[in-house]
Amino acid sequence: QVHLQESGPGLVKPSQTLSLTCSVSGESIAPITPNYYYWNWVRQPPGKGLEWIGYIAEDGSTYYSPSLKSRTSISRDTSKNQFTLQLMSVTPEDTAVYYCAATLDPKPPRDLNGYDYRGQGTQVTVSS
Repeated sequence: QVHLQESGPGLVKPSQTLSLTCSVSGESIAPITPNYYYWNWVRQPPGKGLEWIGYIAEDGSTYYSPSLKSRTSISRDTSKNQFTLQLMSVTPEDTAVYYCAATLDPKPPRDLNGYDYRGQGTQVTVSS
């Protein structure tokens, strides 16, 4: 059974960097199994729809939302089977529930139910 779990601070000050880690069990984030997943970060701001942030593929390549690309970095530690989101220069508009999620399709689904696996989500608030 595949399990994803987000971790990181729940409160970040404006202009700082938001950093979240997704720990994965039951599936490798490296290309050593027949399944080739895309490991995503998505978020849902209060009262708004789901926003895709980006993914890291099993070959280590990354792809980001154009609207967030200049502030986003996704990396991984295959020895720990974890991948990490860094979102720089945050503002209160970055306040959201952040999810890590896996899909076999590089095209991100429109909603969370479209992902093959996802974490429970973690609330991140940007405030001074």
